[in-house]
Amino acid sequence: MATVTSRDGTVIGFDSQGAGPALILVDGATCYRDAGPMRALAAQLATGFTVYTYDRRGRGASTDTLPFALEREIDDIAALIDVAGGRAALFGMSSGGALAIAAAAALGSSVTALAVYEVPVSVELDPAAVTYSRELAAALADGRRGDAMALFLARVGMPAEQITGMRRTPMWDAFEKIAPTLAYDDAALGDGQLPRDRLEAINTLTVVLSGELAPEVIRESARAMATAFSHGRHLELAGQTHDVDVTVLAPALLGALR
Repeated sequence: MATVTSRDGTVIGFDSQGAGPALILVDGATCYRDAGPMRALAAQLATGFTVYTYDRRGRGASTDTLPFALEREIDDIAALIDVAGGRAALFGMSSGGALAIAAAAALGSSVTALAVYEVPVSVELDPAAVTYSRELAAALADGRRGDAMALFLARVGMPAEQITGMRRTPMWDAFEKIAPTLAYDDAALGDGQLPRDRLEAINTLTVVLSGELAPEVIRESARAMATAFSHGRHLELAGQTHDVDVTVLAPALLGALR
């Protein structure tokens, strides 16, 4: 593992592997290098890229600095781009895709290409997203980390009885530890509506991916998002859900970004 220090002093842990143009992988909510799909995906992509995986602030080996602002997570990506030589492509999964979009809009020509998979936004304002944001903020402000994590898991479709069971297991402590970072993903997603100002600010190749078996609202949003980018295209992966198989995702990214 290596580290880089972000603008505000936060230490970001990262790994790199492979050879070729730089590609930074941006995790979604609750995920980091030791918990999520990015290590396995990086191994698949290393045939065509120098791939950087990192722990978003407040997760894994990375530290954190309060108060949180979306701009600070963009600074973290900028610091990684500097390590990579000043230019890199970005790939973001789920809410990590929303962060990657925000970074690409802010960092301009240092982002050479952008790809995202199933960013959980809708074409129209999502009242459920607004309610979730309010309830999440209240739980975290009250120090109820477990309740905050339970809200997130319910939001992504986990049944209540399964959440209750998880709260009784030893793994729940790890979930509570990273619960404050749920607010970071929520900030990137905003009100659940397509961030058109950010999309229109991005002038590089942009690939929006979704799974064939995703809910129609996600597939519709992916298609709409692709048309909002000046150089956007949509790819649908056959047989895939939100829990995408990296052996299917990696070839699609290699073909689209090289």
